[in-house]
Amino acid sequence: MKDFATKFRPFKRMTTRFVAGEDIAQAVESIREINKTGASASFDHLNEGVTRAEETEAEVREYKQILARIDESGIDSNVSIKLTQFGLAIDPELCYRNARAVVEEAARRGNFVRVDMEESAVTQVTIDIFRRLRAEFDLNTVGIVLQSYLKRTAGDVQDLLKIPARIRLCKGAYNEPPEVAFPEKRDVDANYVAQMRVLLSSGVYHGIATHDERMIAATVDYSQRQGIAKEAFEFQMLYGVRRDLQIQLAREGYRMRVYVPYGKSWYPYFMRRLAERPANVWFILKNMFKG
Repeated sequence: MKDFATKFRPFKRMTTRFVAGEDIAQAVESIREINKTGASASFDHLNEGVTRAEETEAEVREYKQILARIDESGIDSNVSIKLTQFGLAIDPELCYRNARAVVEEAARRGNFVRVDMEESAVTQVTIDIFRRLRAEFDLNTVGIVLQSYLKRTAGDVQDLLKIPARIRLCKGAYNEPPEVAFPEKRDVDANYVAQMRVLLSSGVYHGIATHDERMIAATVDYSQRQGIAKEAFEFQMLYGVRRDLQIQLAREGYRMRVYVPYGKSWYPYFMRRLAERPANVWFILKNMFKG
């Protein structure tokens, strides 16, 4: 299916727009171009849902290589990891050991690892593993992601800020039942704004991850009214999405970080994003025609 689909120019155009190639070298060059716009980046190697222990070891090697290439190339980037890459579905303890190896390497190199959040079925175990990592490594070595569409997130924000933790706030992209997630967009947005305000007022450096101009405007407005400096937080966006807005915010003096996925597993990643939420199809198609 991958070979068949990539023969069609529109499909190939979509994938190359949103995925920065299949290897580290291609991703490095993409990040160089991002850095030229005044933005930083976060590497993401695509290979979630690993089910074999030896494959998790390969992921650890890949991320150590990424961290080495960041140093060698001089690009401005940290890394993002998904715990399902490191064996979460096999054994949480194996996953913790693998994730710890990457965080330890980042600490040695003075870099930072963001633990991505996945579907709600693994939210708690992801937080549990993050807490173990955070107990061993400092605030500026490892952080986590929370999703505003989950009903539990307000409580998670409060709990994690007590550690404290650096948090990336996003809306969430997985298809979740109404028992755990707000089904209405207006409620997701309201929770996003509420948690954004809590994060910005915490005095900790957080990531406000959104392409929604209303959420960005709300963040800018709140930070200005509260006298929160532009360098006290960062906006984050996906590679290839609203590049015009990424450049604009960087030019206005806001810190901007672009999430850069790459890897040979781009096809299942891309199709899964479309399958998980039908709204993602329209979102991607719409953004093909924006900057």
